[in-house]
Amino acid sequence: MMENDRYVTVTRLTRYIKQRMESDSTLQEVWLKGEISNFKRHSRGHLYLTLKDKNARIKAVMFAGNAKQLAFEPEDGMKVLVQGSISLYEPYGEYQIYIRQMEQDGLGRLYLAYEALKQKLQAQGMFEASHKKQIPEVAYSIGIITSPTGAAIRDLFTTIKRRFPAAHLTVFPVLVQGADAAPSIAAAIDQANRLEKLDLLIVGRGGGSIEDLWAFNEEIVANAIFRSGLPIISAVGHETDFTIADFVADRRAPTPTAAGEFAVPDVRELNRHIDHDFIRLTQTMKNRVTREKERMKRISQSYAFRFPGQLILQKEQEYDRLTERFNKNKDRLLTAKKEQIVILERLLGKNRPDELLNRAENSLKDRIERLLVSGQNYQRTKRSSFDRLTLQLNALSPLKIMARGYSLAYNQESKLVKSVKDVAPGDPLILRMNDGRIDCQIWGIEEENENE
Repeated sequence: MMENDRYVTVTRLTRYIKQRMESDSTLQEVWLKGEISNFKRHSRGHLYLTLKDKNARIKAVMFAGNAKQLAFEPEDGMKVLVQGSISLYEPYGEYQIYIRQMEQDGLGRLYLAYEALKQKLQAQGMFEASHKKQIPEVAYSIGIITSPTGAAIRDLFTTIKRRFPAAHLTVFPVLVQGADAAPSIAAAIDQANRLEKLDLLIVGRGGGSIEDLWAFNEEIVANAIFRSGLPIISAVGHETDFTIADFVADRRAPTPTAAGEFAVPDVRELNRHIDHDFIRLTQTMKNRVTREKERMKRISQSYAFRFPGQLILQKEQEYDRLTERFNKNKDRLLTAKKEQIVILERLLGKNRPDELLNRAENSLKDRIERLLVSGQNYQRTKRSSFDRLTLQLNALSPLKIMARGYSLAYNQESKLVKSVKDVAPGDPLILRMNDGRIDCQIWGIEEENENE
């Protein structure tokens, strides 16, 4: 029995190890980096995964409350940085890390920052086409904002001078890499806008990694490009590289060489256009001269030039005819207008305001008199009808009948007694006379037969 006391259960051992782990402050604030494998998102929002490197692995759990704070979706193969605490999962006897925070390692952080700023500026409308300024067809004065020692400046100078030697180039040397690069680029853009002689700005650098190009993904540079009064061509990196500056700029060039081609026309192409336009203009002028010569020939051979005296006499005769027609039309019009004036004066005489007022007053007096006569007649008719009805009413009035000696009998409920059956001996009775009432009592009732 004593020998068996040396043995403990698996549960007790596991719980002891778990307590030792949770009491170790070092294990409760662990920072790990590794690669995700066996990733699974539970229906309740918890994340289950394994963190591994070349030589080891550890199981991990991130509960839903912490998982909601993630700005990305974890997946197998993703390298991450995590912070959490170490404990033991008793049912399986496995130690694991409970993750409180997680972020992508290395380039992942830059990509998240890039996407976050891109969404922010897009929501502010800084990528909208309505804000894009027109690139001039021919830019005679161009500002170039880039590193003075990089390959981009050489490509731009070579391309622009080859295509359009008359262009004047102003270089604004800036840092294009490192912590001070973004403020340097933004300051150069603002400085270029203060110069009044520039037509266009080119902002960019040669290719590189995402870290090398990161200055062109900074918000300070995006704001400087957006507020620029000068149109800006963005020429950052290679054709596959897209930066925030590319989205905000008025035009994106895939390479610095392409930016030079966008900025100025090809002088050889311009000369070809000039030669072509000169040939067209010369031919147009020749055709115009030929048409005008033919027109002058037709005019010189016309009747007016051959017989000017006859033309003048003909025009004199036509003038007399038109003058006579004008006079006739004038007299006819004046006569018609005079007749119209006479008619209007006659109408006006009939409708003068004072005459209209007198007629209205007379009409009103006549109507008042008729109304009074009609009212008096109506009153006499109604009074006569009233007197007749009054006589009839008096003839039928019960009061007149009662004046001849008749009376009305009422019981104690003030109901009219019409039959001896309505009362009994001893009942009170009220007799309504013509000049008052009599209160009495019934002493006896004698019923009479109508047939007798």
